[in-house]
Amino acid sequence: MIDQIRDLTDQFEKDLASVRDMDTYAAVRNKWLARETGLITASMKRLRDMPREDRPAFGQAMNELRVRVEERMAKLLDGLKLAAREQEIARKSVDVTRPGFPYPLGWEHPIRRLQAEIEQIFVSMGFRVFDCPEVETEYYNFEALNMPRRHPARDAQDTFYFDEAALRLLRTHCSTVQVHAMETMKPPVRAVSAGRVYRRDPFDATHSPMFFQVDVLAVDEGITMGDLKGTLEMFLKRIFHPDTQMRLRPGYFPFVEPGAEVDISCIFCFGKGCRICKQTGWIEILGAGMVHPKVLRMSGVDDSRYSGFAWGMGIDRVAILKYGVEDIRLFFENDLRFLRQF
Repeated sequence: MIDQIRDLTDQFEKDLASVRDMDTYAAVRNKWLARETGLITASMKRLRDMPREDRPAFGQAMNELRVRVEERMAKLLDGLKLAAREQEIARKSVDVTRPGFPYPLGWEHPIRRLQAEIEQIFVSMGFRVFDCPEVETEYYNFEALNMPRRHPARDAQDTFYFDEAALRLLRTHCSTVQVHAMETMKPPVRAVSAGRVYRRDPFDATHSPMFFQVDVLAVDEGITMGDLKGTLEMFLKRIFHPDTQMRLRPGYFPFVEPGAEVDISCIFCFGKGCRICKQTGWIEILGAGMVHPKVLRMSGVDDSRYSGFAWGMGIDRVAILKYGVEDIRLFFENDLRFLRQF
């Protein structure tokens, strides 16, 4: 009987030493502690074949062996669980000595880059940059710029309103800088503002409901169309090419009088005529003019003493020409393959 118990104990120790993972643990546990087929249960069934006087000692020894097996198996299970947790932690942990992954970085957007270039040009010419709000009132967006209610120019803007009373809206142009600047500063005024504007335009190759504009204003005594022309020529030559030519054509804008459409010599064919300029040698680039006396008066400026010029331009349009992009939607898709070209 003692030899049988010793053999079972030695066999269990060997089986226990063979456990390496949860699978081998389960196999050893089933081998020894399974309810019907385990070695402990099978050995206890021998009691009925033993002499009556040997049964108590054998039963007690088997119970002690069962307790030993259960304790050793429980302790081993705790060790396996701990090892599994440590492996999981190690798997998820960050190796601070490992070289970093080459995450792709963004790139300065060409529109924002061009906007900064435009602003810097005017800062170098003595202008002050204004950051006007994108959510405007009807007064600043229309009425103070000589566009009262039922003015036909307001229909052309096709505005995004916030309420039925049409008191608040998304600005349709950066020309609001004219009013804000003249209310904030006393003449002489040199102001430029660039940013997003919004109109109910379709989203296609040449239009977008959200695009970028820049508006420039200068108010002082004795300002003439000659000052406007000289400023424009200097700016256009710096933003495009030193040989860029410019011409003015009569144009109408409610907030300037007189107004002018500004063309530049085609930057692709240098005025010879091509597909881009429709064989004319000229490309329309912006609208400009002398600040309307009503706009000066509504902004608190004495129009009998002061005059000024103003003009506005789409930054997106300049980017299309400057960078040779044929579809405006490419600027809004955030494709790094496109953005990295700039």
